Parts: sequence; structure tokens; C-alpha cells
Amino acid sequence: FFQAEDGIRDTSVTGVQTCALPISAGAQDAAKVTGARGDFLGNFGGLERKFTQLAEAFPQDKYDWRPGAGVRSVCEVFVHITVENYDMGKAFGGPAAPAALGNGDKCIGNKAAVIAAMKASFAAIRAAVTNTKDADLEGTYTLFGANQARRTWLLGIAEHAGEHRSEEHTSELQSP
Repeated sequence: FFQAEDGIRDTSVTGVQTCALPISAGAQDAAKVTGARGDFLGNFGGLERKFTQLAEAFPQDKYDWRPGAGVRSVCEVFVHITVENYDMGKAFGGPAAPAALGNGDKCIGNKAAVIAAMKASFAAIRAAVTNTKDADLEGTYTLFGANQARRTWLLGIAEHAGEHRSEEHTSELQSP
């Protein structure tokens, strides 16, 4: 409700609209899809927002920073996440990663290009999962040498993204 200056509560649509917030594409997809896929999409949308915010928060001149020798740079982590999104999305009929991304071990350009590629990879996996039928979650798919039910890949994708969220958060805390 909205409390007017005169103390009268306003429960009209106008009062409620002042509290409305935009809903992300991931949350909209999750609202349309039920079951395990809907749960995944809701969680995955949160990870997407965190990665995007983190990628946007890092200054361009820190994208080549790495916490130590032999460790991925900030940019390389974001590109790796991008390629892995495409690879894991193939379990749900998603597209392969664009050739320009290579195998995900090198930075592909400036910050804007990396963010655009990462956003496209999240959209691709979101669309693939959204378009998968619940019954198809029991089918199997082999990726990285593991033949598992597609529903298991939903958990694997979320877990893998969480690993990289920790990796990037650590970089954020340690970067000069």
C-alpha cells in the first residue's frame, strides 16, 4: 500500500505501481516453465545476472589481470564460461559456440565483445532449456566423457557456473 501525506492508505493500482520492478528475461522464462527446468532457469538467471554485473564492473584495463602464473585472466574466465555455456547447452539442443570463441582459453577482444558473447551464451542455453520437453530430461547425453540424464546436466551446469562465480569473486577481491 501507499501511505499518502494525509495518512490515508492508497491501495489502488497507482499506489502499487510505484513498487513495481522490472523482471529479467531469466525470471520471465522461469515463470513460464515449470518443474526442474523452471527451477533451473530461475537459478541460472541469478547466476547470469551476477556474472554480467561482475563482467561490467571490472574495468577494461583489468581484463588481462590474473591472480598468478598459470591461472586464467579475468577475460579468459569470462570467455571460458561463455564456451562452456554453449557446450553444456548442446545437451538440450543448443547451438555450438561461435568459432570466434575458439576453445575458450583465450581472450576474444575488448570488454564489450566479451560481455556481448557471454550474454549471447546465456540466452542460448536459456532458450535450449526452455524449449526442452520435461519428458526429454530423462534422455541421456554424453558430454566431457560422461553419459548422463539431461536433468543431471541441469545440476551440472548450475554447479559449474557456481565454481566460476567463486573464481571471479576471488579475482575481484584480489585484483590491484
